[in-house]
Amino acid sequence: MKKWETVNKFRIQNSEFRIDELIKILLENRGIKTKKEREEFLDPKLETVTPDSVGIDKKHLQQALKRIQKAIDQKEQIAVFGDYDVDGICGAAILWETLYGLGAMVVPYIPHRIDEGYGLSIQGIENLKSQVSNLKLIITVDNGIVANEAVVHANKNGIDVIITDHHVPSKKLPKAHSIVHTTKLCGTGVAYLLAQEVKSQNSKVKTTTQNSKVKIPDDHLALVALATVADLVPLTGDNRILLTHGLEALRKTKRPGIVAICLEAGIDQKVIDTYEIGHGIAPRLNAAGRIEHAMDALRLICTKDANRAQTLARLLGSTNRERQVLTIETVMHASTEVRNQKTEIKKLLFIVNETYKQGVIGLVAGRLVEEFYRPAIVVSKGKDLSKASARSVHGFNIIEFIRSASEYLIDVGGHPMAAGFTVETAKLPILQETLEKLAHTTLSKDLLTRTLRVDCGLSLQFVNQKLYDAIQNLSPFGMGNAEPTFVSRGLLIEDMRLVGKDRKHVKFKFHPPTGGSRFQIDGIGFGLGERMGEFHVGDKVDIVYVIDENEWDGKKNLQLKIKDIKQSV
Repeated sequence: MKKWETVNKFRIQNSEFRIDELIKILLENRGIKTKKEREEFLDPKLETVTPDSVGIDKKHLQQALKRIQKAIDQKEQIAVFGDYDVDGICGAAILWETLYGLGAMVVPYIPHRIDEGYGLSIQGIENLKSQVSNLKLIITVDNGIVANEAVVHANKNGIDVIITDHHVPSKKLPKAHSIVHTTKLCGTGVAYLLAQEVKSQNSKVKTTTQNSKVKIPDDHLALVALATVADLVPLTGDNRILLTHGLEALRKTKRPGIVAICLEAGIDQKVIDTYEIGHGIAPRLNAAGRIEHAMDALRLICTKDANRAQTLARLLGSTNRERQVLTIETVMHASTEVRNQKTEIKKLLFIVNETYKQGVIGLVAGRLVEEFYRPAIVVSKGKDLSKASARSVHGFNIIEFIRSASEYLIDVGGHPMAAGFTVETAKLPILQETLEKLAHTTLSKDLLTRTLRVDCGLSLQFVNQKLYDAIQNLSPFGMGNAEPTFVSRGLLIEDMRLVGKDRKHVKFKFHPPTGGSRFQIDGIGFGLGERMGEFHVGDKVDIVYVIDENEWDGKKNLQLKIKDIKQSV
């Protein structure tokens, strides 16, 4: 059972209803309380997003800019060292395209997940040196903030390192040339701001090194939008501003790779929103790094050849389908492992298997959290070393939790909701025992109870197109800016039936219990088919829902997308 938690106890009823008052309540629920804050939220200005506004250290930023300018002017070899997910790929594309357009001798580099592991590594640096002679500068994207040993190795080899990252730092920072870091943006957001500063600096110094044959793309905000959604950063503050403007750029861009991947995924580019990114584009871009090598995703993003883009998009689509099958099989196995444990399900799920592929264990951990609502750690067990991915529940900082057992780990990094680590296989049993004991004492019952956040109560008869349109002004919706959610009580079920290919969903018709009103609205309960037997036509129910617009056969109608339903008391 989910616990319904109403943020604002005020219930919008007949005589009190005004759309502007409801919007004000919704904004207050999101921490937007003053008139100025409301104006900034509803009319986000791109120029307000600066290195200063996200807390990037000015001294380090200036050091980075000076070092990059020197590398451009003196034709030094530069490598942009990204990561194998959407965030690392898009950020690497932005910095590489910017530097290349300014005449820099620069190559992009994405590490191999299996051969090199996550982030800047000694192996990765050695591989880079074998490909790029006389390498003088590495700029990381979406990684590096915990790469202490790798940075030391680079320095010993006469290579300066500029770190751009957004992950949570450890107590000891790497001894890099400079660190451009904030946890307030995704990695691509950090790279974008640095690229903007580099372009600004070059326009001021009027450098003669610019590559006259190359025009720096002006759609980099489109790539920021992809990464912001894919990396699940909170859609508040500067992230929301970047995403709002990034979505506009994404819908208009003629970048061949984005056009091609939208076609492959069956997405109408003109109406791309967070859902299309999260469920269509991002999985395809991520699939390359999970199954093969993420360089194909970077090539897709950067190519100017439409035919090449179509070929790469088809390849990523095929790889993604392979990834889907592998994920489903691994999730089924891991779920069975949890259910077959002799004791009751523990507060922390810790699953280890030598057959699990490193590229999907993060997805598997996420699915286990969805199914059991416990923090989950899934380990791909190796002969000597094992790799793990972790996902958390709301309110439990998984990266700090794992770092409490750092003495058993080789490395660890991530966010409060998602993390990864490497451990010697021989130490897996003691690590598991340590973390399970710690979880038993630190994870309260409240943290392990699914909570459904409700904005406020709403009488059903006020659900109309005008209200829906007003709510859309609060978009884009996602992490940290959830789609407004309402509760309506005492509704009568007029009709209900199973729908969908697998008959897993329920289509409802509701109307208010008030005598004379024949107002009626459809509701769709995705995944509620297994609960069909709990309800009957004529039942009086309470529902939690978001207001949705359903388009079918060229016609648009409002419906309620039901998050939970229960019998009225």
